[in-house]
Amino acid sequence: MNLHEYQAKILLKNNDVRVLNGYPVLDDNDIDMAVDSIQTPVMVVKSQIHAGGRGAGKFKDSGDDKGGVRVCFSKDEAKDNAKKMFGKTLVTKQTGPNGKQVNRLYIEEGCDIKKEYYLSMLVDRASSSISIIASTEGGMEIEEVAEKQPEKIITINVPGDNIIDQNSLDQLAEGLKIDQNLSKDFFDQIQKIYKSFLSSDASLVEVNPFVLTSEGNFLALDAKVSIDDNALYKHKDLASMRDETEEDPAEIEASKYELNYIKLDGQIGCMVNGAGLAMGTMDIIKLHGGSPANFLDVGGGATKERVAKAFSIILQDPNVKAILVNIFGGIMKCDIIAEGVVSAAKELSIEVPLIVRLEGTNVELGKEILNKSGLSIISADDLDDAAQKAVKALN
Repeated sequence: MNLHEYQAKILLKNNDVRVLNGYPVLDDNDIDMAVDSIQTPVMVVKSQIHAGGRGAGKFKDSGDDKGGVRVCFSKDEAKDNAKKMFGKTLVTKQTGPNGKQVNRLYIEEGCDIKKEYYLSMLVDRASSSISIIASTEGGMEIEEVAEKQPEKIITINVPGDNIIDQNSLDQLAEGLKIDQNLSKDFFDQIQKIYKSFLSSDASLVEVNPFVLTSEGNFLALDAKVSIDDNALYKHKDLASMRDETEEDPAEIEASKYELNYIKLDGQIGCMVNGAGLAMGTMDIIKLHGGSPANFLDVGGGATKERVAKAFSIILQDPNVKAILVNIFGGIMKCDIIAEGVVSAAKELSIEVPLIVRLEGTNVELGKEILNKSGLSIISADDLDDAAQKAVKALN
């Protein structure tokens, strides 16, 4: 689950990370009060959407080239910009051409920045550790830095203990060229960001930029936090921050039925059991010239009802022109899947070609159920055969 910037800063502030004072705007009637609460002569109006590149983005039909993050030098200027931004559609390189509607703003104090850094912490499954990634090139997209100046990226893996060891902190300070007289505050803020990461069961905490002010203080000027969905039951306060308007309605519906669904841009709907098999299925579809319309893992313990719901969610996408069901029955028995497929196909009156590949426990019984259903189901011998038949069905 992703947090908005202002929500991420609540989390950081609760762990004593230094952030600027700011006020969220959840309704356009809140704009004047939020701006009037700012005590600095310079303030920043920030669009709150779950997408990067806000500052360089552009609003649709705005009549100007100003982005989604605007520095203002008076309260009147801030109020005027906030009213022009609220409720409008912001297009960034991460939103796609349709953009995202700005339903929330964050009005924040300005500060005098001496130096900007990049800092992030994320779970590194490959090394079973936490990766701390940092760069002197703060304020830029880290992907751009990685492509053009990879030597300016520092990566340090730490084991996930309660604190970061001093050797790792020293490596960070050296790599970022932190003056020795500033290292105490630097180490303190890094440890507190790390505490925020651990205590929230985050999968990512990104502070970009992490800045040094002219007063010699380090602070989080921007923040992005993603919380592990599997840990939300432990964090009711964070779970309550979920903004469903930023999520695909189909993905929200799928999560209610314990289905892992992510919408994509292709034409072949996929229903698979197991995340690895689902990724492999999408790869094979691409190999044969097709394009998957979704990632959908029904899990190892799916019922007929969940299978039917999975079909329903897939078919909500008007781009779907064929459906490929790829099931390897281990925990999940093939006959259960077959019964769910037949039930859903009859109930939903599926009109697009339906390709089914079954393998594993009770596979012969599953195939018999499909064959006796009277439905126009295209059977496949293996995954390669299924993908080819799905792509061919589009023509």
